[in-house]
Amino acid sequence: MIEPKEFARRRRQLMRMAGPDAIVVVAAAPERVRNNDAHYPYRQDSDFHYLTGFAEPEAVLALVPGRAAGETILFCRERDPERERWDGPRAGTEGAVARYGFDDAFPIEDVDDILPGLIEGRRRVYYHFGRDTEFDLKLIGWVNRVRALIRQGAKPPHEFVALSHLLHDLRLYKSRAELRLMRHSAKIAAEAHVRAMQATRPGMNEHAVEAELLHAFRRHGAVPSYEPIVGGGANACVLHYRANNALLADGTLLLIDAGAEYQCYASDITRTFPVGGRYSPEQRALYDIVLAAQLAAIDEVRSGRSFDAYHEAAVRTITKGLIRLGLLEGGLERNLREHTYRKFYMHKTGHWLGLDVHDVGDYRVDGEFRVLEPGMVVTVEPGLYIAPDAKGVPAKFRGIGIRIEDDVVVTRGAPDVLSADAPKDADAIEALMAASR
Repeated sequence: MIEPKEFARRRRQLMRMAGPDAIVVVAAAPERVRNNDAHYPYRQDSDFHYLTGFAEPEAVLALVPGRAAGETILFCRERDPERERWDGPRAGTEGAVARYGFDDAFPIEDVDDILPGLIEGRRRVYYHFGRDTEFDLKLIGWVNRVRALIRQGAKPPHEFVALSHLLHDLRLYKSRAELRLMRHSAKIAAEAHVRAMQATRPGMNEHAVEAELLHAFRRHGAVPSYEPIVGGGANACVLHYRANNALLADGTLLLIDAGAEYQCYASDITRTFPVGGRYSPEQRALYDIVLAAQLAAIDEVRSGRSFDAYHEAAVRTITKGLIRLGLLEGGLERNLREHTYRKFYMHKTGHWLGLDVHDVGDYRVDGEFRVLEPGMVVTVEPGLYIAPDAKGVPAKFRGIGIRIEDDVVVTRGAPDVLSADAPKDADAIEALMAASR
């Protein structure tokens, strides 16, 4: 759990970066209707959560550096016993101050009357335009109300600035409390992958295996951090396979890409294992290439290395392996230069991870790949995908898809693999599955 004082520290840090003549406005995520009067499960906007820890909809955060009457202000729903009987408890304005540490709080119904006054006299407005069109129009309306009073001496802001320019760089560096939550999220997801390996049998449907994952997530108070991919056989060659409704055949592999979200923090793990419990020689040959590539890549996730270094390490290892198996022809350097590996490995080796699965943060700074620093968290996920109709490939390799993915923290020393509890060595996976038979 992240303490209120950490959220307060984040707000102070953001205000220092914004400057004394700015205002920061962040809206909570709106509720989304799934169908008729049923809503999707509510999930708070990641930036709003990062700054507040406040989990309710219909809320607006205003940060006003230097304001004598209070710099951190939350507009939120008031307590309402009748509505709370239907929808659950609310913090209310009193709870926003007492429990969440805001300087002041007002009913959300008063935002139209109060926020223009907070904007007046500020030179810059930091805000996320384009996320919520309805709220965009409200904010423009508030600014225009200030502009309409220029003859009366009002001072409207001179510019709008993308909030992501400041906030997303802060989110890139995880605190100790954040890393504890991410480690716990990865532990839950790793348990789910182990449970899936133990439960899988030939003849099962992919969605039955998915149910094992969901059981493990909910048992520990987590939810899926994204829609799980459970792809057996050739389905594993579809990178974003989502149907999860095919029967699992003996002699094929099952690729599971599934992560847990715990207290809004995500994990992202992929494992590929044999449906019948043992890899065939061809499957094992390809699997060992991917695993070697992943281990080489993880070793590059170190402070001071380029973000791209671990992708290059994975590509070099995969290309060597493909040449060794005869799936690529010619020398290593020529194949790397001509990107011939992309026929079988067409994606990057990882991304930032945090409150979002594909977390925020620039990958390049001034045109160059960013240098890794302690506190950053990345995924490392090389793969090989030999399409069922791949031309020039021996039949024994066709229809095999393999990906191995872990969550890795950049430290001052060796890489810290958060998801190490999910076995990935082929012998260890076979032993685990044999023990569950």
